[in-house]
Amino acid sequence: MKNDAILKQVGVRNTDFGTNVVVVEPVNIYEAEIGSECFIGPFVEIQKDVKIGNKTKIQSHSFICELVTIGNDCVIAHGVMFINDTFSSGEPARGDKTRWKETRIGNSVYIGSNATILPVTVCDHVVIGAGSVVTRDINEPGTYAGNPARKIR
Repeated sequence: MKNDAILKQVGVRNTDFGTNVVVVEPVNIYEAEIGSECFIGPFVEIQKDVKIGNKTKIQSHSFICELVTIGNDCVIAHGVMFINDTFSSGEPARGDKTRWKETRIGNSVYIGSNATILPVTVCDHVVIGAGSVVTRDINEPGTYAGNPARKIR
């Protein structure tokens, strides 16, 4: 390692956990709120100001960025990516948080492996298929899949 390199280790810090939460390391969780009876798998990053409801399971290799709220009794499968920067000006926000957008996931939502969730609102009782890309709000319970995700039943 070069002498001028900066190594930052996060791990778990400044996070409020409910009761009976299981976290499998290694993870990066900082300045978030995790409800009771949740499971957080390995290689997950949950950034600051994220709120996760009770009885929600976050599987390995998922990324939950700032401005995401996830309801109760949800499953976020392996490798799910949440996005808060829509590149609205044609380039990355580069830390300009005023250009970031929020995501709200309702209760009893199941998001399949490797789905990508842009800044949207998803109502309760929704299944999002593996590999789907959610680009618009989902306001009606059902099963959604594809790129962009569409209701299939």
